[in-house]
Amino acid sequence: MSGTQYWGTGRPGLMQNVAYTGSAGQVTNGVTTGVQKIRVVVTTDAFVTTDGSTPSATNGAYVVALSPEYFTVSAGQKPSAVQVSANGTLYVTEIV
Repeated sequence: MSGTQYWGTGRPGLMQNVAYTGSAGQVTNGVTTGVQKIRVVVTTDAFVTTDGSTPSATNGAYVVALSPEYFTVSAGQKPSAVQVSANGTLYVTEIV
């Protein structure tokens, strides 16, 4: 069953947060080795990427404020976010 995703299960691991504005905010530490999914929450609507690239309306997932989203990731990736219309904070929790 390789590739099967079980969303909503797992333990919260390392949590990081970073502010974002019209300029992207990127978490300091890359995803820990062995972690394959993260939970992302933004405090205002934002565009989010998980691969370290700069998010924008054409490059990134639109994430609605205060609505948790889960992303599949690889070790070392650094999630980042940029505002849609208001400054906010990106919260990233590793699911282990």
